[in-house]
Amino acid sequence: MKTIKHSYGADLSWIENFTKEFGGKTEGNFIIMPEDLQTGTRYFLDCGEGIIAYYVNVVYNKNFRFIQKNENSDFVGLYYNLTEGEATVCSNSSMFDVGRWRYNLSVIDGALESDYNVKAGSTSFALCIFIKKSALETFVKSNNIPLRNIDKLTDPTLNTIVRFDRMSSESYHLLNDLRKLKVGGTIFNLNLIGTVQMLISNYLKKMSTHRIIIQTVNSTDLNSIIATQMFLIEHIEDPFPSISYMAKKANMSESKFKNLFRKITGLTPNKFFMDNKLLKAKELLENKQLSISQISDQLSFTNNSYFASKFKENFGISPKTFIKQL
Repeated sequence: MKTIKHSYGADLSWIENFTKEFGGKTEGNFIIMPEDLQTGTRYFLDCGEGIIAYYVNVVYNKNFRFIQKNENSDFVGLYYNLTEGEATVCSNSSMFDVGRWRYNLSVIDGALESDYNVKAGSTSFALCIFIKKSALETFVKSNNIPLRNIDKLTDPTLNTIVRFDRMSSESYHLLNDLRKLKVGGTIFNLNLIGTVQMLISNYLKKMSTHRIIIQTVNSTDLNSIIATQMFLIEHIEDPFPSISYMAKKANMSESKFKNLFRKITGLTPNKFFMDNKLLKAKELLENKQLSISQISDQLSFTNNSYFASKFKENFGISPKTFIKQL
């Protein structure tokens, strides 16, 4: 396994050490890595206004471990990750799947450390956006985004910015459109800057519609919450465990657990569990191997009527109509 110890930031000071860790070199805005380690493209661009874009579209030829410990905490990283293969964020004894089919959007405060692992043979397509917290505040105000308490959100003494989420379909299409372009040159740079601006705007607008919890978060609590999320996903076919059970599993009081869970996911534990259960039901319907009744039973819904009502509430159509549309 190749281990890379590095930092990121909302300027280009991290590029030299990052490239050196790989044994690579820079050519213009490209980071060139040895082909025995990976093939593909790594590209960085200063987008101005305290924003750096880092574009990655590579195939790994060896197992990699990226240990990120930032030298500055004055920025926030938005990591749009559509990796296909085996990729995880690991800390202590906990390991969490990331990539196209799991968590594919991470918003992580520069003050937090991370340990990212990816297996050989994995295809990694990602766009990382590093934005200074002061620039984030300016962006919100200049684009008239109704995000309240932005000054408190970006104050490290009051709040840690962290969210593990799934990107919107609009963000997914923006990234796919960018991926079709030849990397490098004026046209690509303009498209990259436009995509970055749109992604930041879309995410902040989404945030403005949710209740935002202002609270500092340490790495131990963050890992505990993500571990409970993964536990819920792994037991998606079971009934929802009690809040008291989940809080005990996270080694927190119930009130602290509920607040932190909502801060990190944007959802209550029950809502998170039900949303993922319904996504699983949708996948099973698409496979056409099981009946509606069988899926309802397999996913531990109380009865078929309850399953149908929750499915329609979430997707706008009933399971029967969904099957007909397939």
